[in-house]
Amino acid sequence: MTQHNKGKRVKASVLTAFITSPAAGGIILILASAAAIIIANSSLQQDYTALLAHKLAGMSVEHWVNDALMAIFFLLVGLEIKRELLAGELSTWSQRALPGFAALGGMIVPALIYLFFNRGSAEAMAGWAIPAATDIAFALGVLALLGSRVPVSLKIFLSALAILDDMGAVAIIALFYTSHISFVMLAAAALTLVALFVMNRAGIKTLWPYLLVGCALWFFMLQSGVHATIAGVLLALFVPLGADDTQESPLERLEHGLSPWVTFLILPIFGFANAGVSLSGLTAEEILSPVPVGVALGLFIGKQVGVFGLSLLAIRTGLARLPESSSWMQLYGVSALCGIGFTMSLFIGNLAFPTSPLLVDEVKIGVLAGSILSAIVGMVVLRLSLQRQR
Repeated sequence: MTQHNKGKRVKASVLTAFITSPAAGGIILILASAAAIIIANSSLQQDYTALLAHKLAGMSVEHWVNDALMAIFFLLVGLEIKRELLAGELSTWSQRALPGFAALGGMIVPALIYLFFNRGSAEAMAGWAIPAATDIAFALGVLALLGSRVPVSLKIFLSALAILDDMGAVAIIALFYTSHISFVMLAAAALTLVALFVMNRAGIKTLWPYLLVGCALWFFMLQSGVHATIAGVLLALFVPLGADDTQESPLERLEHGLSPWVTFLILPIFGFANAGVSLSGLTAEEILSPVPVGVALGLFIGKQVGVFGLSLLAIRTGLARLPESSSWMQLYGVSALCGIGFTMSLFIGNLAFPTSPLLVDEVKIGVLAGSILSAIVGMVVLRLSLQRQR
């Protein structure tokens, strides 16, 4: 074998190892978001803004990303939620206890911190749910950087917590960030849900009929005033999970098929489209205003206090158990990682302030600051705890 061929094989193996790494998605998302920030603060800023505002089939590129591509992301989230609740790490009440308490605390405390800092502004208070979210891909990616020494139970705990956190985020979007309702379109969406139910009960295992009806559901939800991404979660509820032991279920096939596209394409595109904030026009007073401070502290302090605090309470009262082979210090480190709100927080920020670009930019600053601080503290605490175990 020639030296040239050996070099090609080494490069291919390195690329394969990177793509299959749990941290790969988080790294690409970071790079895409960093590129957006750099471009937004360069001579290309106007081109960046014009690209996002460009109209395609009646909607801007930014709206296509946030309403259509993110519906696919939420479809994947819905598939994961259904699988975990019916056959995974959340299939029994005992398994749901600790991540359930942790997720509850991780949503309530950050929201209260945000509301405290923004209590004087009715407009700003609409963003109360922004720091209540956790970016599962990012958090698990950071955890993966610590290697195989991290107890598997901690990874399971973080995954289960994030799934329940996503359920809360979906409910918040559906209940609190809905615009003017068109009951005609909502009725049409309800009919598509009936069709999906009938298909499921009839035992249809082929995926394309579900996806075709799901596209109609997305259109009706888009026109109804309920955020279109909810269509992804609703569709996931009707994709069949049951299958014999010799083959994957339709839900598993769809989940495995969507996962690389969401990880390596949809989320990086979302990060690129939504993380670009121009700092040139922002004053120190705006950067330190209640919205970015409330978001940053909600993520950085609120998540730690809420997740770890309610976990501690549940374990001490006997309602839950500490994850197997893990320590209190490691549980605290994972609680800090939950402050990485990034994708979900940016998404909710856009919904909270649809007519205020300045507030959206302030949200971006708060999300970036809170997420970066949470990632650093979580990494440091977990690394120190692992060194103590040597």
